Amino acid sequence: MPSFNGAVLSIAYAKNVVYVGGDFTAAIVNGKPVARGRLAAMDARTGALLPWAPVADGRVKALVVSGSSAYLAGDFTTVGGQKRDSLARVDLADGALHSTFKHAVSGRPMAAFAAHGRLYVGGTITAVDGQPRTRLAAFSLSSGKLDAGWRPTADDQVETIAAGGGRIYVGGKFHKINGLPGYDRLAALDPAGAAVVAGFKPRPPVITYALAVTGDAVFSAHGGQGGRVSRYTPDGALKWSATFDGDAQAVTVLGDSVYAGGHFDRACSTARTGSQGACVDGSDNRIKLAALSAADGHLLDWTADANGVEGVLALAGSAKLGKVGMGGAFTTVEGRQQKRFAQFSA
Repeated sequence: MPSFNGAVLSIAYAKNVVYVGGDFTAAIVNGKPVARGRLAAMDARTGALLPWAPVADGRVKALVVSGSSAYLAGDFTTVGGQKRDSLARVDLADGALHSTFKHAVSGRPMAAFAAHGRLYVGGTITAVDGQPRTRLAAFSLSSGKLDAGWRPTADDQVETIAAGGGRIYVGGKFHKINGLPGYDRLAALDPAGAAVVAGFKPRPPVITYALAVTGDAVFSAHGGQGGRVSRYTPDGALKWSATFDGDAQAVTVLGDSVYAGGHFDRACSTARTGSQGACVDGSDNRIKLAALSAADGHLLDWTADANGVEGVLALAGSAKLGKVGMGGAFTTVEGRQQKRFAQFSA
């Protein structure tokens, strides 16, 4: 796989291709830089860098593949040399910019997910096209238009969005959703009308950075005094929680395993942490990346140590290919130089 000269912040698999977005301006292939403007694509089977190369002039924080298009969200003002305010749609075949997805955004989009015919977006958004929105918005995947009916509100920023089981799950720093208290940091919404799903009220005690949803589970990655990865049932009950000595910033599920990434160095033996999140009751080394049993959360033997302060910032899996991709700010993996993106066979 190529390396990159800046952080990889988002990963999406489609067929045999893995797409990445981030802060980079070049991919590194056989030691030589190849220009890539914060977006790139690779053959997930061979590792070859593909010619797909749309150019964004600022950070791509979220990249979502749906149908024949990739939807982008971030801090950019142009894509392909044309004005796009924080949101854009490009073709998967040739990277061409679509005209049907052009909006004026107040605030920063930080997360996106495609489901139910919509692109759901979250962040610090306050308005889209002059229409008030409170940190959450949705757009039609077919027409690109702002959805007039999906208008939930959050009282603080949204860091992550996922879908499953007929719900839209949102996580972040907030304490209220739609003005309702008690939905701290993680909530579920109706995908059409945006009503809060009252039966899902897990209330994690620390910020939610990332979500992965399966048919019967919601997996979440959290920061705090030490980080954690948790599994919740669809009715909001905590099934298990695993603790680390630093923030868990990314999570994905493949088969029976949950993969967690962050800037931790150890997986704690218990939930107790001390100064600066240090494990109190023993630990196992897991540097920036760990694998857990989806069933009960026990730590698996697999290790793939990375380096860096920020560590792993994005994870994605492909069941079809049996691959897990990780992105972030690391420069080595398993003791070998591999900058900011790596892929593993599950």
